[in-house]
Parts: sequence; structure tokens; C-alpha cells
Amino acid sequence: MSGLDDLDAPGAQGAAAWCLLLAERLLSAEEQARFEAWLAADPAHAAQFDDAVMLWRAVGEQASEPEMIVLRGAALDSLRRANRMRWARDWGRRPRIAGAIAAVLVAAVALGVWQVNAPRVYETDIGERQVAVLSDGSKLSLDADTRVKVRYAGDRRALTLVRGRALFSVAKDPKRPFTVAADGKVVRATGTEFSVERLGGQVRVILYEGRVAVLADQVRGAPQPVRLGLERKPAEQALRPGGELVLSAGEPAALIANADMGRSLAWEGGQLVFSDEPLSRAVERMNRYADQPIALADAEVGGVLINGVFTAGDTEAFVEGVTAVFPVRARHGPDGVTLAYYRSSTR
Repeated sequence: MSGLDDLDAPGAQGAAAWCLLLAERLLSAEEQARFEAWLAADPAHAAQFDDAVMLWRAVGEQASEPEMIVLRGAALDSLRRANRMRWARDWGRRPRIAGAIAAVLVAAVALGVWQVNAPRVYETDIGERQVAVLSDGSKLSLDADTRVKVRYAGDRRALTLVRGRALFSVAKDPKRPFTVAADGKVVRATGTEFSVERLGGQVRVILYEGRVAVLADQVRGAPQPVRLGLERKPAEQALRPGGELVLSAGEPAALIANADMGRSLAWEGGQLVFSDEPLSRAVERMNRYADQPIALADAEVGGVLINGVFTAGDTEAFVEGVTAVFPVRARHGPDGVTLAYYRSSTR
């Protein structure tokens, strides 16, 4: 018996399983009902679960990350309040079975190992945006179809942008650098505001406030500063608030351009703004909000430069606008819309 099957197990085995599940996430309505049924099945279950929680706290919090401490504490305290009567213990009748306590301790140790190895994941679906406040007060704003992994420790705050785009407002803590890794590149800060986006084989960094270091991960040795163009100086020396740093896959050096601060954050308000943007990049951003993604017929149409302001998620208006103004036509099929290049003589 393992996994969710253990939730119905009697005694310490079931208590440990519920403890592990609650440490991972909050219960659904169905799981809450199942948990209450498990508690009601045996008067000893409440005390055994309480033992599991106490041992789990004693073992796990010494080795866990700050993010996990906050999450699990809130989940268990909320559950404890909701089931206050069931947590009441009759110390005189409480069983003292060494084997059961040992089983719970093993579960608690296992949970501690899980917490050390597993990062906290923040993720948005297609068309969804999310703002999260991390345990140190830093704020994380996720664009649609974005995934960020967060791992906090005593001397570091390490994040990974797996896909999509996110804005980071970093709480100042010089003793714990805040890093965001994306496709072999690392942005490092101690207290600042910047965004990182993975788009079309590129990593794009926009700096809004403060300063950041931009590094390239090495297979061996410490990460090295990213260089600017053909110059020898680190790109970070040229990146100032209002600037955008672009790193392309396979390219050793970065490019820096001015960013329109307002337009670059329009996605937080549900708008996507394009200014001489290749259609391939515009479509990739639109597809973060599209239930049925837009496809491109070939690289030629992907290179068409477009301009415009569009509502995120309004695929129909985007297609109509692009085909009305630019040398692009749309083919509608059962799998969605495909955009293709056209020349005026063949339209």
C-alpha cells in the first residue's frame, strides 16, 4: 500500500500519509471529507495524527526551506483550527506504542528529505496571470503559461524560469543574493526590480530599478559575466533601468536596447503591445492566452514586423488586425488558425 491508498490505512500509517499530503498542499473538498472520515473511524486516529505532526515539525523544520515552513505551517494550523474538537486529546487513554511512533518518525524524516530536494513551484495556465509574495517579501508576477521554481536557503534565493515571463520585485538582503536562472543564463540581484522572459530561443531581461549581474552558466567552474557585443566589458555595466538585455541561444554576447517601460509591463494589465515586433514573437506571446494556438506557415511570415495594441486572449481580434494591415493572410481549419505570408499580387 502506498501513495493515496495509505490515506485509508489505520493507525500511524494513515496518520503519516495525511501528514505528508497536508505538507504538500491544501486539501480539496473531497479530500477534507475523506480526512474527517478517517478521523471518525477510530478515536485514536486524532492523537496519532497529532503525534505525526509534532514529530514532523521537530524533524522537518530544521532542514526545510523558508518557503516550505510558511506553507506547511499555514496548512496545518488552518486544519487544526477547522478540526479543533477532534484534536483534543485524552492523555489517559492515549496509546503509547513504540512501533507506531517510530513509523511516524520515519514518515517525518522522509518529509524532511522531500522538502530539502523539492523547490516550490509557481505556475500559471494558458490565459492565467498570478502574483505571489515570497517568504522574504519579494514579489513574483507571472505572465500566462509561465512556470517558476523557487528554492530558498539560508544564504541564497535561487529561482528558475522554466518557461514564460515573470516580473521580480526583490526584497533587499545583501547577504542572500536573489538569482533567476533561464536557459543557461543567470540574473543576480540583491534588491531591485526586473523581468525575465524566455521567448523564441532568447532570454530577455528588462531592468526597471537598481542593478543586476547577468551571468552565463559554465559546464565547469563558476558562472561568468555575459559580455556586451564585441566589447570585453560585462553587459551589466551597460544595463541601466529602462534597458533591455537580449541573449540569443548559441550566441556568447548580449545586445542591449532601450525598453518602453510602460508598454513592457502592459501584460500585467491584460494588454500586449508590439512595436516592430517579428510576428513569430508576437504569436508566441499571444499563444500564452489562446485556448487554440495560432500557427505560422513558415519562417517568412514569422519575420513580418508588426505594430499594435491587442487584448491578451482575444485571438480573433489579433488575427483580424494583423491580416488587415500587414502582408499576412489567415487560413482557418479544424486545428485553428494558420498565418501565412502573401504578396499583394497573389492575395
